[in-house]
Amino acid sequence: MSAHGHVDLGHTVAGWTGTALALVGFTGAGAAVCAAWSPGVWLGLAVVALAGVVTWLLHLAGWGKPSGPRPEAEWDWRTRDTAARAGHADCLGCRAAKPRRAPAAVPRGRSSAPLPATDAGA
Repeated sequence: MSAHGHVDLGHTVAGWTGTALALVGFTGAGAAVCAAWSPGVWLGLAVVALAGVVTWLLHLAGWGKPSGPRPEAEWDWRTRDTAARAGHADCLGCRAAKPRRAPAAVPRGRSSAPLPATDAGA
């Protein structure tokens, strides 16, 4: 048991990939600072920014996790989130991606007669 108790800490493909890319970017930027190579610093920082974008895209593709606890059966980091296609309700990343849900089909009546007017004041 860890210091955090028996909880899901969100170890996912998106999280591990983003962390690895960010680590590579920070390491490269740090080595470039030590070597006094300015373009290398910018390249390293670009890799860090790329890590954020890749993590976000993997989350949207279902390789992240929604906010809050998950069932213990889904704690494995390779478990794909099948509900991610519709977006997570309280997820900033999903809201930033705009709604991806298919618009609900509006049922059409058989006649082309206009619908009766409703009283908006009631």
